[in-house]
Amino acid sequence: MNFPRARSAPPARWLRRLAALLGLAAAVGASPAAAAEPTLRDIVLVHGAFVDGSGWVPVISRLQAMGYHVTAVQNPLTSLADDVAATERVLRRQAGGVLLVGHSWGGAVITQAGNAANVKGLVYLSALAPASGESVAGLLQELGAPMSGLQPDAEGMIWLDDPQRFHQLMAADLPLAKARELAAVQQPIAAASFAERIPQAAWLSRPSWYLLTTGDQALPPAVQGAIARRIGATAVSLASSHLSLLSHPDAVAALIDRAARQAAR
Repeated sequence: MNFPRARSAPPARWLRRLAALLGLAAAVGASPAAAAEPTLRDIVLVHGAFVDGSGWVPVISRLQAMGYHVTAVQNPLTSLADDVAATERVLRRQAGGVLLVGHSWGGAVITQAGNAANVKGLVYLSALAPASGESVAGLLQELGAPMSGLQPDAEGMIWLDDPQRFHQLMAADLPLAKARELAAVQQPIAAASFAERIPQAAWLSRPSWYLLTTGDQALPPAVQGAIARRIGATAVSLASSHLSLLSHPDAVAALIDRAARQAAR
């Protein structure tokens, strides 16, 4: 394309004018989607009882492919306070706003740790979410699902190291061979943790999302639904076992992505 040369303006000035016009056109033509690109890029994942942070690997790889900065907490599972402290240490290392995700017991952890100033939203995956001043044991008692069948050893730790039982309760939609692997590396939790009370529930002041797993044998779906309603979470259902992060990582990553985008607004 040839542009006419003005007698009163040298070619360089025309080029500068053209560049300015093209830049204006590009700005006007920018899509709303591009302008609305979320700024919340940091995601912190908190595991539950009987597993460790490596269980998040399939979800982590998917979130990283989407461009998120992801960190998985390694809970000691020695007390609620210890797990909250471990999560808070990770939160302090994040550069910006954080979406905090908790699975199962990890829901109790994020319910307290989520009060950190940089936490912008909470995602609960088949998770427990006590109220302020309430323990996990108290929550389950109130919802008519008291804890039973998990007896602590002489040191006060609860184990789930029987492969058949691990498969039944936690991972019925995963191959038995995978359940054996998970049972071999499972992490016991201190029984006393379930009686520790939450000082201040973060879901009172943060937006929340809840993934309800309808094939769950560890935390009944009806209890999950009651928890989601109780905290006012945006809830979605998934036909999955308790360990959806391993059996349905695409769906879990998609929910986390959706929550991160909404929390960034």
